[in-house]
Amino acid sequence: MPPIVPHSSTPRFLGMTISPINRRRIDNFKANRRGYWSLWIFLFLFVTSLFAELIANDRPILVSYAGELYVPIVMDYPETTFGGFLETPTEYSDLEVQDMINEQGWIVWPLIRFSYDSVNYALTQPAPSPPDAVNYLGTDDQGRDVAARLIYGFRISILFGLTLTIVSSAIGIAAGAVQGYFGGLTDLLFQRFIEIWSGLPMLYLLIIMASIIEPNFWWLLGLMLLFSWMSLVGVVRAEFYKTRSLDYVRAARALGVDNITIMFRHILPNAMVATITFLPFITSSSVTILTALDFMGFGLPPGSASLGELLAQGKANLHAPWLGLTAFFVVSIMLTLLVFIGEAVRDAFDPRKVFRS
Repeated sequence: MPPIVPHSSTPRFLGMTISPINRRRIDNFKANRRGYWSLWIFLFLFVTSLFAELIANDRPILVSYAGELYVPIVMDYPETTFGGFLETPTEYSDLEVQDMINEQGWIVWPLIRFSYDSVNYALTQPAPSPPDAVNYLGTDDQGRDVAARLIYGFRISILFGLTLTIVSSAIGIAAGAVQGYFGGLTDLLFQRFIEIWSGLPMLYLLIIMASIIEPNFWWLLGLMLLFSWMSLVGVVRAEFYKTRSLDYVRAARALGVDNITIMFRHILPNAMVATITFLPFITSSSVTILTALDFMGFGLPPGSASLGELLAQGKANLHAPWLGLTAFFVVSIMLTLLVFIGEAVRDAFDPRKVFRS
């Protein structure tokens, strides 16, 4: 008997056949035009920010000198490499160094010639200076380029939000699965623990810890993880409670299938439908928390690229409205895109919504 070949009209993605229910979800997601285009805009901004060093940097991308090519954005070169007298790393913003290189070669600069911590010492006005042809969005109160800090700060915020969402969701899903599947005393003790743990004042703990050690990206991530994992426990717990008594789960138990296999192979895929719809909202919440902590001074170390720190500068320098307005619009657009994406994902997994061509 010849093998059965799928009909040519069957949707495929990366060589895999898409099931009708997933096809419907994709169509429902695309039908929400606001969420669909928000996803593409967000992906473009996020992927662009991943190459921040190539967009905003105080080092050239590529240098040609005396017939040799150099990549200062990756490696440090002493000034003697380009005809200078010092063995220290080259200061490429120095006009004399640029003249030495241009005499026997050329320089390829990024679009913005400042990194997030670069200070413009050639300002014609006191810092914070307004936008001009050199600093496209002006400078902050320390003379650092606002556009460069926005790009790096956007990247840190999104990476923090995505990392916290992925790790906390994995822990929360596992905890909710154990509660919902086993129930009884296990569920009772776990719920009492969650009630006590969620009542701890997270902000006070952050203030106390910030007075003991200097916070950084991983320290903040770990501390936030201690509390953020509870956001999905209730959803997953309810789904496991509802599903554990269904016939196919009983049949699996009767056949001797172990609990771990039943939980994560048979029940979890059904629970993930409700869980996935929450992920974009959890990401936006994580980004908001980091921004708020930076605004209050309990977030990333001083000098780090931070949207919250830029908002705080805007509040402290009302005579420089470009600081607060720029950070406000970037944070607003970022959170709006995440919310629109979350709404589209929610519609895509809603069985009551049917795509109409």
